[in-house]
Parts: sequence; C-alpha cells; structure tokens
Amino acid sequence: MKRQKAVVTVKAIEATSDSFKEYGQVIQASSDGEEFGPQDAQLDLSSGTPRFYIMHLKERPLKFSKITHHSSVTQCLGSIGGHVWYLGVSKPSTVEPKDLTGDMPTAGIIVQSHCGHSYIPPAVEDVRVFRITGSKFLKLNRGTWHAGPLFKADNMDFYNLELSNTNEVDITTHSFIKENAVVFSIDE
Repeated sequence: MKRQKAVVTVKAIEATSDSFKEYGQVIQASSDGEEFGPQDAQLDLSSGTPRFYIMHLKERPLKFSKITHHSSVTQCLGSIGGHVWYLGVSKPSTVEPKDLTGDMPTAGIIVQSHCGHSYIPPAVEDVRVFRITGSKFLKLNRGTWHAGPLFKADNMDFYNLELSNTNEVDITTHSFIKENAVVFSIDE
C-alpha cells in the first residue's frame, strides 16, 4: 500500500558562523593580505583533483524531497552576485568502519552506500534550512547532507568547489519521498 505523502514546512534560518557550525562554515570577505586562519574555509580536497567551476541552475523552487552527501570531500557553494538562496542540510552521518560492531544499537539502520562507505540515513526531524544572503559562501563539512541550492528566481549562477569526480564517485542520495513519504517546503 502506498503511503500518503506529507509536506513538512521548515523555517529558514539565516546562515551565520554560529548557526551553521554543525554543518560547515560561513565564509565572508576578509582583508587582502590577511593570514590564513580559522575564519578561512578549512578544506579537504585531498582525495583527488579540485574542481572550481560556475554552475548555472534553473528552476530550483523552495522545496525538496532528496538530500545528498559527499563522504570524502568538503564542498563550497556561493551565489554569484550575492543573491539570496537556500540550502537544506542535515548533519554528517557517515559511520567509520572501526565503529561497525555487531552490538551497535543502530546496526539495523546503517546503510552501505554504492560509493563504499556506510552511513545512517538522515532523519526528517534533523533537517534544517539555511538562508544565505550577500557576498558569502558556505563550506560544507565532509558528509554534510545537503539539498540545493534552492532559490526563487528563474535561474542563478553559483560557484562550486569540489573534486573533479565528486558527482561520479562520491555522491550518496537519500530520498525522503521514497523512504519517509515526506517532501520539505521552505518557509522564508
């Protein structure tokens, strides 16, 4: 029997260094010549060749039913022109092999990704949505689940820093519609 789909409305939170710290970093402008420090993106691009490119996205309304993570790399996203955009997120849930034991209480919900790593699927109640405004970008921690960028305009351009093959060898997607019968809607 097919489950009835539920729409879960999530209030968007302004992305700040403090509000986003469990998922990554909010990077803002710094003075030219300022030395590298904790205010800078703490990147992990050690698993391959970095790729920095401009994504042209069309029709990304303020709703989502799928969320993705990259277990081996950090990722940076920002809108060109500082336009308002949104990102749905959930905390990283990658399970390290050393933590896989037969007596783990979560053993029944651990999933093996087609990419080779194990993870615990994100819970509906753990999803947050961030509103990103102005000239700043987000650095996502390794394994941070994300849906978006999402926006109200017809199309937007974003810069993206990840690995050259991230979307081929390190992409795991959870379908909330299939697994939880849920679609998220963003309340601005």
